[in-house]
Amino acid sequence: MANIKPFEEHTDIYEQWFEKNKYAYLSEIEAIKSIIPIFNNGLEIGAGSGRFGQPLGIKTGIEPSSKMALLAKKRGMNIVEGIGESLPFDNNKFDMELLVTSICFVDNVQKVLRESYRTLIKSGSIIVGFIDKKSPIGKLYLKYKNDNLFYRYATFYSTSELIKYLKECGFNKFSIVQTIFSDLNNINSIEQVEKGYGKGSFIVIRAIK
Repeated sequence: MANIKPFEEHTDIYEQWFEKNKYAYLSEIEAIKSIIPIFNNGLEIGAGSGRFGQPLGIKTGIEPSSKMALLAKKRGMNIVEGIGESLPFDNNKFDMELLVTSICFVDNVQKVLRESYRTLIKSGSIIVGFIDKKSPIGKLYLKYKNDNLFYRYATFYSTSELIKYLKECGFNKFSIVQTIFSDLNNINSIEQVEKGYGKGSFIVIRAIK
């Protein structure tokens, strides 16, 4: 079962994070924009409240939390309630699929990635945005994991771990960018986006089917 409890019970706190950390959020959007391909039929897996899918022009999302799904619908997305491990879509349907921070809340990473592979067209792209557990913010989240309403339910990954899982599921041709080089409390403008990983806390991986 997807870890939806905190998102159902603390939707308002989830939404407040984006207001409180406006420039970190916008930095994450810019990182995704720098690597996302032009697409015609995109899907966001774990669409949440639509904070990423909507500004990135993704029309369709899947989300297990009904309260989050309602917010995403209000932001104009077409949301199907369900889980990434069992996508209710035909084979070879989408040309781009996005997961932003949702990867750490799924029950079975490999199964989600296999489902993404199945539902992508040939040469379609998967985009995975996440906080690297080896980064400064990732280490902080891990240290105080049990004290956080959301992260106590999360499993954090390193970039190398996710690359391994993606390769095992058949993905190749990797591109990686990073951002968020400062402490969240010190970010007062949009941070730069750099290629690679190992310095920034927010990583975006693009891989091809």
